Formats: sequence, C-alpha cells, structure tokens
Amino acid sequence: MRSALVIGTGLIGTSAALALTARGVTVHLADHDPEQARTAAALGAGTDVAPEARVDLCIVAVPPAHVAATLADALRKGVARAYLDVASVKGGPRRELEELGLDLTAYLGSHPMSGRERSGPLAATGDLFEGRPWVLTPTRDTETEVLNLALELVALCRAVPVVMDADAHDRAVALVSHMPHLVSSMVAARLEHAEETAVRLCGQGIRDVTRIAASDPRMWIDILSANPGPVADLLAAVAGDLDETVRALRGLQSADEDKRREGAAGVADVLRRGNAGQVRVPGKHGTAPTAYEVVAVLISDQPGELARIFADAGAAGVNVEDVRIEHATGQQAGFVQLMVQPAAAPKLAAALRERGWALRQQ
Repeated sequence: MRSALVIGTGLIGTSAALALTARGVTVHLADHDPEQARTAAALGAGTDVAPEARVDLCIVAVPPAHVAATLADALRKGVARAYLDVASVKGGPRRELEELGLDLTAYLGSHPMSGRERSGPLAATGDLFEGRPWVLTPTRDTETEVLNLALELVALCRAVPVVMDADAHDRAVALVSHMPHLVSSMVAARLEHAEETAVRLCGQGIRDVTRIAASDPRMWIDILSANPGPVADLLAAVAGDLDETVRALRGLQSADEDKRREGAAGVADVLRRGNAGQVRVPGKHGTAPTAYEVVAVLISDQPGELARIFADAGAAGVNVEDVRIEHATGQQAGFVQLMVQPAAAPKLAAALRERGWALRQQ
C-alpha cells in the first residue's frame, strides 16, 4: 500500500491516517467539514488535498447512517482500488449498498474494536489500534486483492485481524459494546439528581461502571440507530434479570423466613452468573484471564510519583501486569493497585516497603 484516502476525519479515521502516515503511506483526507480535515492534516495525519490519481485504499470513516451513501459515491467515482468502512455495524450498510445495485467486489466491511470517550481528530492517536481486534467481514464476492489490502491496513495499524460474518459481528458488538454502554448510562443517570453527600462517596467501583457513559451522545445515537434490534433483545433479557432481582430483594425484606430464603437464593443466583460471565472476559493479550495479586500502594498527587513507583518495581525485578488508580475523594492522594503474578507479590511488597512506600493490606 502506497496511498490511501480517508473519508471522515473523526477519532477513528484520523487515528488510522496517523498510523498509515507514520509508516510511509501517502494519506489524503476528506470530510464533509473541511475544517476538521484541515485539523487532522495539521496533526500530521496526511494532506487535505484531493488525490490526483486513484489511491490504493479508500477508508470510509463516517457514522453508520452515512456509510452506504458515502461508499456509493466513492465507488461510482472510482477513487481507489479497494474500499472499506470502519463503522461499528456491518450488516445494515452492506444491505443498503446491495439495494443500490453496486458492484461490491472491491468493498469489504470492517470494524476496529477500539475507541475513546472523546471524539474528533484532536482525540486521535496513531497507536489507538495497537493490539486491538479489527474485525473484517468479507463475502464470497470480495476480491482477494481487497482482502489483502485490508489485512495490510490492519498490520500497519498493528491491530489483530478477526474475520466474521457481518450479522454475527452485529450481534456480538451488541453484547460486548452497545448494550453495556446503555447500561452504564442508566447507572450514571441515577447520579444526576443524587444528593451531593451521596455523590461524594463515589469510589472506584462506580467509576469503573460509569466510565463509558461519558461518550458523545450524538455518536451513540448513530451507532444504536444502526443496530437497534440485537441491542433491544439483550436489554430485554437484562430487564428480566432486573425484575427477578428486584423480587428477590423484596423477599429479603419480608418477615417470612421462606421468602427471605428465596430472596437470598435469587440474589446469589445473579451474582453467581455474573461471576461465571466475568471470568470469560479475555485477560492480558486476549488470553484467558489470570488471577493476579494486588499490591496497593499509597501515592501522593505529585509529579513523578508514578514514574518512581514503576521504577522501584522494575528495580525489584517484578513485572507489573496491570495497574489501576483508586482516587481518594477530595484528597491529594490515592492508591495505585499494581497487579502482579501471585508469586511475585511478596517480593514486590517487601521491596516497596524497603523503599519507603506505604502499602495497604488487601
């Protein structure tokens, strides 16, 4: 691949352009908002000057509702050897294109499973896709050259290719992305009018649950409008669980011993099923989840403190597998949770104490 045209210079389009430009590909940028394309170009993502000749790959990075029209226009103009989109849903745009009667042998649907709470070119980064799955949905009509260019794009962005059927992809992202986003928003909505004294008690648990609720509503309306059926089916199942859990909790309030026992069993069941589902979430590098030991270290909100603690862990010869920061509300301090292999935890704890760090007992 020597040249590419990126249509749509939001987070995903600009991030892909940054990755390609960094690896020597000539990238042309286009957007319905010329100012946004100029911003992406100023960030080093390419040039907002239109290509003079046909490019190798056209990447359509527009909202799902506009994918078919944008792709159809690009296909009719013949701007590239191959075309793909990066929308978060795949079945709908493909069917829209088929209804237009276009030759789709040069087209392949794709979806990089990566993003941020922020949108727009200023949120873009060239390493956004590194190590992340990038779904490709070729059909029997997809030309081999097109699939090869798509695989090259994924490799240049240092992502991991995953080949799926388009409709299977849409059901999967409804489960692992779209439905959780709505549930996160529903939990966060409980905080909107909560008393300030309650909000001040927020800890890491509710921060984890509500983090993705900070995303741009306009972007998510576009996404959910393109995949409403599978998401609605999943939310209906969640609603059933909620009804059962509410009944179980009401049972725990009862003066009747049998009802209290049934209530406890109902709550235990949903918690047990939650445990069983959570352990299926892939761990580091997409492998089976690993049970790490947590070494929690008190850290002040000062420049260089994180660097110092990581340096001390490295000096102890311990690899930190994962890390979380637990902020203390209203305080200039918090706990850094260092996740390490269980056998390494005692060694790390001893080394950090020796270097003057205060540790919390887990």
